[in-house]
Amino acid sequence: MAVITLTTDLGYKDFYQAALKGSILTIMPEVNIVDITHNISAFNIPQAAFVLKNAFHYFPKGTVHLIGVNSVYNENTRYLAVKYRGHYFVGSDNGIFSLMFEERPSEIVELNIMQDLKFLHFPLTDIFTKASCHLAAGGSTREIGIPIAELEEKVNLQPVIEKDIIKGSVIYIDSFQNVITNISKDLFSQVQRNRPFTLNFKRNETLSHLSWHYNEVPEGEKLCLFGISNYLEIAINKGNASGLLGLHLGDIVRVEFHS
Repeated sequence: MAVITLTTDLGYKDFYQAALKGSILTIMPEVNIVDITHNISAFNIPQAAFVLKNAFHYFPKGTVHLIGVNSVYNENTRYLAVKYRGHYFVGSDNGIFSLMFEERPSEIVELNIMQDLKFLHFPLTDIFTKASCHLAAGGSTREIGIPIAELEEKVNLQPVIEKDIIKGSVIYIDSFQNVITNISKDLFSQVQRNRPFTLNFKRNETLSHLSWHYNEVPEGEKLCLFGISNYLEIAINKGNASGLLGLHLGDIVRVEFHS
């Protein structure tokens, strides 16, 4: 069965999400629609990129991922269909693709589907829906768009390495209030070289042991680990790490390695 996933900032309060799903089912009644999330903060491209980057590879190849974040009509924004690692992505060329992909996609087209003027301000229910259903039905990208060479570039803040120190920052806080940094497991291992470390963050808090799972420490105790995203997380077992430790998006964390 064809699968279309949805990642949007539409929320659950209004009718917008229902209108999007209804538009898809009108064209393709048999499709399997999967919500990744509709709780992306309004227009928050980096947040959407982080969520979808960590979710899409769990789906079967051929899945179409419709991205409805910062996608309101703008005459200067291109709408794209992209093929990457066997998956299709439909969304605005607003930098989100460059944040998600680790290498150049195998196919990139600018959609040339005729815009229905009555949906001009809400392309999700028109162009994005038509493109997604076309791809989910087995159609090719070149039948709905013109090949282009480049994507809009947007760059995430990268960790800074200074000899035996990694300076990173908080890039995501999940629904459990676990704090996720931009320090990847590969980077950590590369700099660590099996040495002990101290993780320093707000309020002079420190951690010096990597846990394998959240329940490795008693309830209410803080810990750090590499979670499912493979980025360094700061958490409290069955607690609110962000609130209790005062950690917010953009805050600096520092890992020092000792000889």
